Amino acid sequence: MAQSLKFYLAALAAFATVAIFSSSKETLFTSNGDTVYFNVPHVDSDGDYWFAGERVPVENFDVRERLERELIINSYRHSSTILNLKNSARYFPDMEKILKEYGIPDDFKYAAVAESDFRNYSTSSAGAKGIWQFMEDTAADYGLEVRDEVDERLNVEKATRAACQYLKRYKEQFGTWTLTAAAYNMGAGGLRKEMDNQKTNYYYDLNLNEETNRYLFRIIALKEVMENPEKFGFEMGREEMYNPLDQYATVTVDTSISNLGDFARQFGISYRMLKLYNPWLRDWKLPNPKHKVYDIKIPKR
Repeated sequence: MAQSLKFYLAALAAFATVAIFSSSKETLFTSNGDTVYFNVPHVDSDGDYWFAGERVPVENFDVRERLERELIINSYRHSSTILNLKNSARYFPDMEKILKEYGIPDDFKYAAVAESDFRNYSTSSAGAKGIWQFMEDTAADYGLEVRDEVDERLNVEKATRAACQYLKRYKEQFGTWTLTAAAYNMGAGGLRKEMDNQKTNYYYDLNLNEETNRYLFRIIALKEVMENPEKFGFEMGREEMYNPLDQYATVTVDTSISNLGDFARQFGISYRMLKLYNPWLRDWKLPNPKHKVYDIKIPKR
């Protein structure tokens, strides 16, 4: 058991060599006694880090250590990081277009990763759901339908547009994209209360709850790792990435569908494929007494 553990740790260390940060070296031994060195991410106090066009003050030791923590965690979080890299090719292209359309900095696409690791069905303990982790009430405020048979928090395009509207609203309230990110995580009311009590509107001087204290730094760390994966030991070819689900036709319906399995078969596809392309369909049927118009994606065979 001890030999196996040493081999696993050594392999893990060798996999995650970090090149772009100055680092301290530690030593592990493989089962045959060979020495293995691995580099630990280290944020230089003279480094140049940015979020949404706003500089991260890493000369402040507290800021530097908080960023370093998230870099270390996300450098050695291998299974999640690999899957995030693979899924980024599927989700980022459409996200980038929508963010640009709404005038939201591109860096916010990493907020979606921080929120959900691209797991669209992920549900928080508080009930937030989808890639952008919307609560049901907030989703309704931004035009996303949520009921037993339909949950548009799981419609990535619609949820991204709703998130952009949400972010624009917070930017108007708080003035900086840094505070906008914090407000997205903890809510505007909670952030405003802390700013008033602590007598500052500078994010890096605020002492917030543990999740929000870490939130922005996790986004920045994800950006660093995902923009420079090979420098963190993650190397994969384009052929290993997951393709966008963009080969489909759209069928518009404004009536009820009694059985989505039968509906899928009409177009020569499986119920499984229908759900993969339309995760917002949450049941095997689609009641539509109000004759709302829905666009359903039908993948090309």
